[in-house]
Amino acid sequence: MLNFDHYNPTKIVFGKNTIERLPELISQNTTGKKIMLVYGLGSIHKNGIYNQVVKALANFELIEFAGIEANPEYDTCMRAAKLAKSEQVDFMLAVGGGSVIDAVKLIVNAVYYEGEPWEVLTNMPGKSFTKALPFGTVLTIPATGSESNTGSVINRAELKEKRAFGGVLNFPKFSILDPTVMASLPKKQLINGVIDAFTHTTEQYITYPSTNFLQERQAEAILSTLIEVGPKLINDPSDYELASNVMWCANNALNGHLRLGVPTDWATHMIGHELTALLGVDHAVSLAIVGPRLWENQLNSKVDKLAQYGSRVWGLNGGVMEIAQQAIKKTEEFFQLLGVDNKLDNYISKNTLSKIEIADLISKRFIERNWLALGENKLITPEIVHQIIMAC
Repeated sequence: MLNFDHYNPTKIVFGKNTIERLPELISQNTTGKKIMLVYGLGSIHKNGIYNQVVKALANFELIEFAGIEANPEYDTCMRAAKLAKSEQVDFMLAVGGGSVIDAVKLIVNAVYYEGEPWEVLTNMPGKSFTKALPFGTVLTIPATGSESNTGSVINRAELKEKRAFGGVLNFPKFSILDPTVMASLPKKQLINGVIDAFTHTTEQYITYPSTNFLQERQAEAILSTLIEVGPKLINDPSDYELASNVMWCANNALNGHLRLGVPTDWATHMIGHELTALLGVDHAVSLAIVGPRLWENQLNSKVDKLAQYGSRVWGLNGGVMEIAQQAIKKTEEFFQLLGVDNKLDNYISKNTLSKIEIADLISKRFIERNWLALGENKLITPEIVHQIIMAC
């Protein structure tokens, strides 16, 4: 088992009618009364969540900022930070999915940062966030686990780039997870949520066999649960038990537990982020496009773990290589069953960039960023990245 540190101070409040507890939870984390409510493009008005939140916060002064995009834009976050600073808000509340929460993680840091926050996201030497507003979340779309981790991914359309950052300042003080909110989600968001959680798990599992048997079994449990309940939820999002299980799987997939004492990969995400930045495809779709092709490319180094996955999760039998190859096929079939087209050509047919131009650009970016050896074995070079994209 590998060495690890673990720290997660976020309080999870799970279940029905938990939005009502907002006054209690906010008061535990600030003595102020001015709350900035941050949300997306308006769906919380349609599904009633906005009214629930506003009712719960009747005794607070609310400053609202709407319009966080599905891939949160840097410039939008900077406008929100400027508003929060001018209004001198005491606490920030993210109401939405991973995009809104990721945006708030940047906003609360940018409020106090002297300079251009993008320099922190691009890892400029000597630049870091040192102070942030406290914030909490009301999760409306389970997918990314952002409600209980420090990760954030921000898009900058003018540069056609996505950048990730983290740090202990990014932990929400609390996160409310009420599965009933999923009943009104569009089918597309439910599908993306299942794939997102699935791939977050495989990034920390499809590497090579480890001796942390507990984390291995926990990853397998999440994958098996998503395979069992994911398609059912998409057909019946009002089923509370199905929604509860998917929401809890998505949280546990990326709350920091699965990575403890095991090797991790994350190359699928790093390539997928670039596809999202260049083509505007949904984050989960980019993962479904890249993941199976990356496994095929790295089959020799991942064969033992893919075989374990195929045997334990899919119940496959046969030789090690045969099971590994069938496991990749089963995963791709699962994504397609959920309703995702994972062929890259179908997303670039109307785009000005060809596939080879996309592969050239992404591999060049990886070289410029010194991302020269990705994956658990450091075998994924920019040249390999190019090969994976061309195979997608």
